[in-house]
Amino acid sequence: MAGLGDIIGNEPVKDYFSTAIADGQVSHAYLLAGEAGLGRKTLARAVAMTLQCESEGERPCGVCTSCRMIQAGTHPDVRFVTHEKPGTISVDDVRRQIVSDAAIRPYKGPWKIYIMDEAEKMNPQAQNALLKTIEEPPSYVILFLITSSAEAMLETIASRCIRLSLRPLADSVIREKLAERGTSGEDADVAAAFARGNLGRALALAASEKFEQMRAILLGLLKDVDKRSVSSLVEEIRAVREGGFEIAACLEFISLYYRDVLMFKATKDANLLIFRDEISYVRKRADRMSFEGLESVLLAIDTARERLRANVNFDLTMELLFLSMKEQGR
Repeated sequence: MAGLGDIIGNEPVKDYFSTAIADGQVSHAYLLAGEAGLGRKTLARAVAMTLQCESEGERPCGVCTSCRMIQAGTHPDVRFVTHEKPGTISVDDVRRQIVSDAAIRPYKGPWKIYIMDEAEKMNPQAQNALLKTIEEPPSYVILFLITSSAEAMLETIASRCIRLSLRPLADSVIREKLAERGTSGEDADVAAAFARGNLGRALALAASEKFEQMRAILLGLLKDVDKRSVSSLVEEIRAVREGGFEIAACLEFISLYYRDVLMFKATKDANLLIFRDEISYVRKRADRMSFEGLESVLLAIDTARERLRANVNFDLTMELLFLSMKEQGR
């Protein structure tokens, strides 16, 4: 498990915790916001490991009993809040695992640390049950509320926490980390572009056979879009959706491809492309399409997203998108 210095990116957040720990100014309640995959739980664990470390030197040392127990997930004073119902953290979960337990002093370390993932799933009753612990915490209690939707938290809770937001990483950092794990070239470029700065998502995509299948199917469709009928294109994209692929991801993939075409048309630099292995197809489409036509297709993709979010008929939405792609590609 990494210490704070080993966590990638989010320097302001890491600097905040490093300073707070060094100065003995750690708060009793933190709201760690950001989408899943940005390292929120990793950060909370790293802070917990630093605080509980028994070393007299640099912390966390990674080798003392506390560090090894946190790495193994067995430290008695670092608790991860669980919930039986997948969509809800109930008042009973909060009372049993935090409120009642917080009254018991730490067994081993100087702190008792609670890490609650998906804190936005706490219903109002659960959040209200937590309020007193946040308002009047025992001196040894630290609470991390991890959420992808800080707006779902009651103001009475959010206002009593130190709120820290984790930000996406640069694509170059994502590609570097993927390369360290054996994924490079176009595979890393596509995963990084798709992940939008989310290292966890990029790693999952790079290892996903399903993502590779989607990529192969959609590249084949995009290469043949001018040759095929609209009805056959709609039929194939419907089959893709019915095969378990998210249509939002498919539209994002198509958008990335056309952005590559636009980039190459503007710069003639293949090194700037995500789909560098498809340069011959990208060049041909760039030669055939105008800047206005490419912008029109990208707008049509955005329109398709909005229509699907509004529950417009799927086949009709895809038909209008493919009509635009074929028309602008003439």
